[in-house]
Amino acid sequence: MTVKANMPALYKQLKKLPWTAIPATSAVRRATAAGPVARSRPCWCRPGSEFAGAAQVAQVRRTVTKKGKKTVEVVYLITSDRDAGPATLAAWARGHWEIENRLHWVRDVTYQEHESLVRTGNAPRVMASLRSLAISLLRLDGQANIAAANRHHARDPQRTLKLLQTA
Repeated sequence: MTVKANMPALYKQLKKLPWTAIPATSAVRRATAAGPVARSRPCWCRPGSEFAGAAQVAQVRRTVTKKGKKTVEVVYLITSDRDAGPATLAAWARGHWEIENRLHWVRDVTYQEHESLVRTGNAPRVMASLRSLAISLLRLDGQANIAAANRHHARDPQRTLKLLQTA
């Protein structure tokens, strides 16, 4: 489980752990994916955490350079896997960002999810699920550009029905 600042109560608990007493391990990686450069992913693992069901808690620090300005982002990982080493934990963190970039970004930009006026009851969750379903179906169909795939299917409703029937 990845814990970021958008989960303030849990994030605050994890931040209070004695991270400076734990030696840093280096699982350094430099990524340049259409934008900011992320450097270093040192992890500090804390076996035997006081969190129920957690075997390890890790702190991941990312130094991101965007337009010449450096910022440090700290996220925490909680896992029940006692044997996961720093390289595995770093791979999981990168996997989380892949999901963030391939799904949430598409929902935000292509489907303009933040502009939606659907805000009450279960409707926002239902609409988010439908958007995710549409993205997943298009990805299963081999589409890399979801916006282009939407335009392609919008021209002929039969294509959409065929896609639904074959998925």
